[in-house]
Amino acid sequence: VVYSTRTEEWLHSLQGHTNQVTGIALNPANHLQVYSCSADGTVKLWDFIDGILIKTFIIGYPLFAIYVSEKHEGIVFLHIAMDTDSKKEGFQLVAVHLPKSAEQEVEAKELSAVSSHISPNPSCTAFGREGQYIAFARNLQLNVYFFRKQKTYSFSLKATDKKGAKNAFTCIACHPTDDCIATGHEDGKIRLWRNFIHKKEYTYSTQHWHHNAVNTLCFTPEGTNLLSGGIESVLVQWQYGTGNRKEFLPRLGGSILHVSASSDGQLFCTSHSDNKITVIESSFKVCGVIQGLVKGDAVLTDLMIDPRSKALVLNGKPGHLQFYSLLRDKHLYNLDIVQQEYIYEAGLDQFEVVKAAFDIKGYWLATVEERGQKSADLEFFLKLWSYDERTQSFVLNTTITAAHTDRIISMCFSSSEETTMLVTIAEDGQFKAWCQGVDADTKQDQNFWSCDFVGSYHNLKPTNCSFSADSSLLAVSFQEVITIWSPDTWELLTTLCQPPGVIRDLCFGRLSCSKYLISTTTRNLLCCWNLLTCFPVPPRMNIIIIYSKMWLLFHTMFVFKPNEPRPLFTHKNVCSEKIHRAVFVPREEPLNNCDESSQWLNRSQLYFLTQNMVFQMLSSSTRLVIDDSVAVTPFYLLLGKHRQQQQKLNTPSHQAADRPQQPQGSVTITELLHTPAHVLPPASVLCSMFVSSLLISNTGEMESSEQEMNSEKEEEDSEGEMEACDSQQELRVQGSVDEVTPKLSKAQERELKRVRKTDFSWMAGLIASKP
Repeated sequence: VVYSTRTEEWLHSLQGHTNQVTGIALNPANHLQVYSCSADGTVKLWDFIDGILIKTFIIGYPLFAIYVSEKHEGIVFLHIAMDTDSKKEGFQLVAVHLPKSAEQEVEAKELSAVSSHISPNPSCTAFGREGQYIAFARNLQLNVYFFRKQKTYSFSLKATDKKGAKNAFTCIACHPTDDCIATGHEDGKIRLWRNFIHKKEYTYSTQHWHHNAVNTLCFTPEGTNLLSGGIESVLVQWQYGTGNRKEFLPRLGGSILHVSASSDGQLFCTSHSDNKITVIESSFKVCGVIQGLVKGDAVLTDLMIDPRSKALVLNGKPGHLQFYSLLRDKHLYNLDIVQQEYIYEAGLDQFEVVKAAFDIKGYWLATVEERGQKSADLEFFLKLWSYDERTQSFVLNTTITAAHTDRIISMCFSSSEETTMLVTIAEDGQFKAWCQGVDADTKQDQNFWSCDFVGSYHNLKPTNCSFSADSSLLAVSFQEVITIWSPDTWELLTTLCQPPGVIRDLCFGRLSCSKYLISTTTRNLLCCWNLLTCFPVPPRMNIIIIYSKMWLLFHTMFVFKPNEPRPLFTHKNVCSEKIHRAVFVPREEPLNNCDESSQWLNRSQLYFLTQNMVFQMLSSSTRLVIDDSVAVTPFYLLLGKHRQQQQKLNTPSHQAADRPQQPQGSVTITELLHTPAHVLPPASVLCSMFVSSLLISNTGEMESSEQEMNSEKEEEDSEGEMEACDSQQELRVQGSVDEVTPKLSKAQERELKRVRKTDFSWMAGLIASKP
């Protein structure tokens, strides 16, 4: 990807590799070109200004790093894996001569080994003194290979010194003009090696500031300064040859992984562990930041969509929430929740944002931050943030230090736009409702939040909560029981007995499916409840359970409507990794011409996050085709494939194509039979509904008659054209067989087609419904 260092904007992407890109290097002969290597075994030469692929060199081995030197024109140095039987991975450095050819794809066959058993870390290899030698370090040994002598000198360190410091090498950099090699180590020290041309007379001096391992080193092009970075997120500039004089640029973001300098020395760039690149002027001032989706150690909050900006909201920098626009693929801003300076030190227990939720209008944001791995040392805060129109950001409104006596498990806002209510559940066995405080004199809402109700159920631990679409109902799950509450009176309306397993997720339907409540359990079961009947939706429960198990076993995603037993769409092999979280993101404009198999994605897109922090978008789906004329039962799922194969063998293909669809009456009969008797309307109403479902509307009859007239005209037009061919065909058939089958007239054929299209399946439904 190519960015502008002035505007920080994306220019274009260089696409061509079929596997992960493992290294890039500027072409020494032309600074407008760049080499790239990949695990697909190729080296590509690009014109990165115009975004054009110039040439591809096929190496044939997976490549893990690339190095170039001005002195070695037409040669690139690559890291490749060694064929070894040992458990430890071995890598070797090879020199590849790039052939000159007019073809765009060239196979590079001339490889020569420079050294074996080198470090897999690309930062531990560097060219020195205009390409006269190459230095590479691994573990406790530094090696220097001189091209003219074709010899390798090795220098070793002890595992620990007198003070117990760790001396293993972590990175390396060579001075551009002097015979000096700078090495970084695990204990944070930097050593400057000299006189290594003479193997026994080498010396080194030590400089120390980093309290942890040094991740990267880089000399400026003139060699006047040395840049270093590590986990502290501080860029250190050491003045070369002046002892221990240095400058600092702190608080750059995540850990510094790599640093580089421009050819004129006017700009420095640092890459960070949180997916950020910082552009720095030579005066040590930040002049630009290129921020992608912030990558942290883990995403503890759910994937949320800000109702105002439609931005994706999740954990970002430590103690922050990040707002990222998926439509523009741009990081918007970070919201500081913890409001404390993060200390980059391993093993230090610090506050983290673990829960967050928006209200339906996007005016309120609730967050939970906590620290402490053990319950005895647990410390957490519940914070309410209000949106400030002036600053276009969220401002802290209320901090609740003792919202519960134990860890908060989940929380959700009410769905009503008139009143705003927040419900939190915790491991202390209680759920609490929070509302804006009301002034006793004016009876108006105040600008603070307070507890309105505390509820529990038989001392069971709650697991999740959800509001209905109109906020008239609140569902709170307690282990294997779902409780339904009225937020107006806080009356317990009913309880639902869940299938085996502790309830894990809880969600109400929306729009036409708002009467359904969906829940999942720790035993990988999914159940749909109809709150009008307080029963699981039959017979769909077993079907949904089977689909849920298939999704877990085969990484297949199923898309359901709550009121339908069959999945709308399926997608096999969604991802090779375990999916951690997912979210629907609304589109700016609905898709009008989308494919039938993607109708459920015409207003939104599905994004999901894997366990290894890879964020992906679902781009295609596969529909699961089920015969509508056969009842969907567990036996059908087991034997349906065999039955379909038998039908294909015994039934002509044209008969299956002409099979009519089920009429509306059969759908009505199915609904009548599947609805519990105690919630059915009176028989007089059922009779009128049933008769109405059997009637054919006038509009449908007129449309069908028009279609038949058009088809008859087309047939009559084609009769004249095919009459000669038909007569010749009849003569040939009569001459070749003894008995001739009587032929129907055109009018009889049309009448036969009409009879064939008539649907009599409703009669079968009437016969089956009789006792």
